[in-house]
Amino acid sequence: MSGNKHSIIQILRFCAVGLGNTAVDFTMFFILTMGGVPYLPAQVLAYGAGVVNSYFFNRVWTFRVARKSSLPEFAGFVTVNVLSLLMSAGLLFILHDVNHLSLWPSKILATGVSVFVNYMGSRLWVFAENQRARGEV
Repeated sequence: MSGNKHSIIQILRFCAVGLGNTAVDFTMFFILTMGGVPYLPAQVLAYGAGVVNSYFFNRVWTFRVARKSSLPEFAGFVTVNVLSLLMSAGLLFILHDVNHLSLWPSKILATGVSVFVNYMGSRLWVFAENQRARGEV
């Protein structure tokens, strides 16, 4: 498969997995906040649920990693996701508390920005060894 075509397919797969992660994240966030959990702890818990979904589907389907999962790979994945979480929580705070934007538009904007950080970290760091072995990076 040509490099550009492969990259486009990979990005589309990442986005499809991301939609599933976002559905898990938003559903859990909604349930938690409607149940009285403050929005920042709800963000952490909801994002964590999305991370579990993300690791499995991105590893197997998006980046097609065939080798057994390793602790360094998982630690890298968690690191990228913690950075994405911190970015999304920080943006959520700035947009909602500082700029008084409604909660849901703030959540949507914060999520959108964190997607970029997550994809680049996954592609260029976490799963890069697998892609280098196939000549994709």
